[in-house]
Amino acid sequence: MLWRYCSILVLIMTSLTEKPHLKVLLVQPRGFCAGVERAIEIVERALQIYGPPVYVRHEIVHNKRVVETLRRKGAVFVEEVHDIPDGAMTIFSAHGIAEAVENEAKRRALPVIDATCPLVSKVHREGASHAAKERDVILIGHSGHPEVEGTMGRIRGGVHLVTNVEDVNELVVQDPDQVAYVTQTTLSVDDTKEIIQALSAKFPKIVGPDVRDICYATQNRQQAVRNISPNVDLLLVVGAQNSSNSNRLREIGEELRVRSYLIDDADGFEEAWLDGAETIGITAGASAPEELVAELIERLKSFRDVQLETVDGVEENIQFKLPAELTDLDGPAKQELQEV
Repeated sequence: MLWRYCSILVLIMTSLTEKPHLKVLLVQPRGFCAGVERAIEIVERALQIYGPPVYVRHEIVHNKRVVETLRRKGAVFVEEVHDIPDGAMTIFSAHGIAEAVENEAKRRALPVIDATCPLVSKVHREGASHAAKERDVILIGHSGHPEVEGTMGRIRGGVHLVTNVEDVNELVVQDPDQVAYVTQTTLSVDDTKEIIQALSAKFPKIVGPDVRDICYATQNRQQAVRNISPNVDLLLVVGAQNSSNSNRLREIGEELRVRSYLIDDADGFEEAWLDGAETIGITAGASAPEELVAELIERLKSFRDVQLETVDGVEENIQFKLPAELTDLDGPAKQELQEV
């Protein structure tokens, strides 16, 4: 009888301590895009080749963990070029910079490495080309975003910034037959569709980029969230609060009627969010390192018995070349790079 009593007691204790099951679907693709990987590598290689400190104007990408990691290695983040000491190695962030910022660095003869994402640079070139043809240039984007400020500062003659259809309705241009548009790279085809339709209705001869020019990473990550949303009760987006693409991932989840939260890291997660959730999805913005996702999963395991599953998605294999300042080297600097 005693052994039977003990067995029942063990079963009761086990049931009291057993964690509820939780299925976690890892969205694919997620996290770093090629432009972010390139920007981070630029700072790391510059530190290895030229030695610390290396000065970076603005956050190299929008993520605290990335910035703090690079800061510990010797990167110094500043707001403006005038905060950089004379002769110091200078890096421009992945978001791109206005021509005035570049000119200020040239005036001071600062050694510069430009980490602007090549897709952002492409937008700059397209906008400048339209302006040279005397077209009014319209930029679809979010006011105050570093990329938008950089793009507007690259197109001579001024730019019309529109964020929504209402802005389009209020547009006044010099010649309705000579109008072009470009877009912020962290906006997808779906984000810009209604605005482009409104622009085309107002300016039938308007010209703009091909759909293939839309940032692949933005489109892929947003579509992955759309694909997974019908299968989850909760969506967690790992990314910075000031990250445009991360915020948009959360917004898409909410639009599809899924409870969605944007968190910087695992510490931002609240256990109460799991109430009523049997399956959750996890994704990450284009500037969020995978280690943050891993830490979030470990935190979830402290509350639930986690069953992890990676969802099939687009496989990204795009790589961007590094600037010549880090590859066209001679002597000791080249040898040091080869040893890394």
